[in-house]
Amino acid sequence: MSGLRLEVGDFAARIEQRRRALLGGDFPARLAAGDDTLWGADDRTRSVARNRLGWVRSAFAMRERVTELRAFAREVTDRGFRRALLLGMGGSSLAPEVLATVFGARAGGLPLGVLDNTSPAAVAAAEEAHDPATTLVLVASKSGGTIEVSSFERAFFARARTALGDRAGSAFVAITDPGTALEAQARAQGYLKTFSNPADIGGRYSVLSCFGLVPAALLGLDPAELCERAIDEHAAFAASGGDALTIGAALGELAMAGRGRLTLVMSPELGPLGAWIEQLVAESTGKDGRGILPVDGERLGDPGVYDDTRVFVSVSLGDPPAETTRALDALAAAGHPVLRWRRERREDLGAEFLRWQLATAVAGAVIGVNPFDEPNVAEAKAATRAVLERVREHGEGGAPAPRSTDGGLELHAPLSVAAPGTFVTAWARGLMDLVGHGRYAAVLAFLHRTDHRHAALERVRHAWRDGTRAPATLGYGPRYLHSTGQLHKGGPAAGVFLQITGEEGDVPIPGEWYGFQVLRDAQAAGDFEVLAKHGLPVARIHIRGDVDAGLARLANAFEAAARAGDPHAEARRLR
Repeated sequence: MSGLRLEVGDFAARIEQRRRALLGGDFPARLAAGDDTLWGADDRTRSVARNRLGWVRSAFAMRERVTELRAFAREVTDRGFRRALLLGMGGSSLAPEVLATVFGARAGGLPLGVLDNTSPAAVAAAEEAHDPATTLVLVASKSGGTIEVSSFERAFFARARTALGDRAGSAFVAITDPGTALEAQARAQGYLKTFSNPADIGGRYSVLSCFGLVPAALLGLDPAELCERAIDEHAAFAASGGDALTIGAALGELAMAGRGRLTLVMSPELGPLGAWIEQLVAESTGKDGRGILPVDGERLGDPGVYDDTRVFVSVSLGDPPAETTRALDALAAAGHPVLRWRRERREDLGAEFLRWQLATAVAGAVIGVNPFDEPNVAEAKAATRAVLERVREHGEGGAPAPRSTDGGLELHAPLSVAAPGTFVTAWARGLMDLVGHGRYAAVLAFLHRTDHRHAALERVRHAWRDGTRAPATLGYGPRYLHSTGQLHKGGPAAGVFLQITGEEGDVPIPGEWYGFQVLRDAQAAGDFEVLAKHGLPVARIHIRGDVDAGLARLANAFEAAARAGDPHAEARRLR
């Protein structure tokens, strides 16, 4: 039993009323049967839903393919592969990352790395860690044409050709939809195998399909056990709504009441699950000016550091750490809504994946959005292509000149965004001043993630939170563009955005005139332009020279700005 516990105070009655209304409308049974009218009766909404509801019964279909998956995993090890590397983006990379991090490689399985960052340093690190002679490369893309995945594939296939010659294709596997360019490419280049995934499963709902279960099998996990746990969750939902219906009703109703900042509290063993939930919820609900903002990875603080927009959701493997329980108890006592449940075994992750998918679909219906489209994701993609074309034609991407500099740090921002000043602490305070009540901050790092850099960026986001009481998220580009990026542009116009870029050398992309540095910079510039076009406050701090030293200075500046306080904080809180 998961032991779902809701501490929602005065919101309890409206949540229960919504849950009963959903049951009265037979929502669980209709969703379990793939009813495409649950999110709107117009033709377009129904068409999108109809083509994206395969995930509801995906565990049943994949249970029938378990023998195939096990046989493939054995074949791979028999061929002498010792590691696997997945090239993906969004749902095709986040789910395998969760499985690889939560479980690790089991006996007889292959350690699995994931590359979903176009930073040249990230690409170089993946190349260094994976010997092309003994690494099986999974190229995972639903559309088969995602620019990041295509670029990764070119770089790693060229590397494999150098090492293996005409046998390069035998070290590659494709996971894609039927009829994509990737499917044709895999055939032409002699890939070892192509897994054709059902076309009616969207990327962020694809964990219990080939996109998640092929990597699971390679890790040495039992795909059947993951599917069986999900099927149990499906049965509970179809019969009476189960916990998933209650969670979805609660998240939707709380968002409608102004508590739409979903703060995820994962126990250490399940920490990576937060990033997967972040994408699922943000991209599914953030549109039409509405949405639920997931806040992942935030360090729990005292109740006083939070504004009144939060809901806290705790998921643990067994009992959560005692300090987490004490912090959640204090938050609930202070009037913040808190939802908690637990899982007993890592294998219950199959059920947990489906629970969140079901709850997200329910929450979308409650707040009145279609959870299966992503209308604003294409904006950033188009902007990236436009910037690349400008660079090719004119040698520059059209980024504004620095507004101010402080040593190796450059501030790029419209005049309306940050307070004037020539020191980074003034920039930090200016950005904090923009985060009034009901707003949130987003730190967007277009950098290779390392433990040292991540710690510095966490200092920035927590200082921003502590200095404003507002939610502060942290995402890495371009990964966030396929996750929270949809909510940034399509959800409530409430974000204040800080991009952070740096110089990390370059790695060429075979067959292209540009390398990964130009691609990554174009993605940052494109998203900057789209955010500004939507009238959202956005700034960029570019680090010249030593990225680690620059991040340390930036973290110190944000912490100093938070300590200095804000004379308008009380008025802002009451607004």
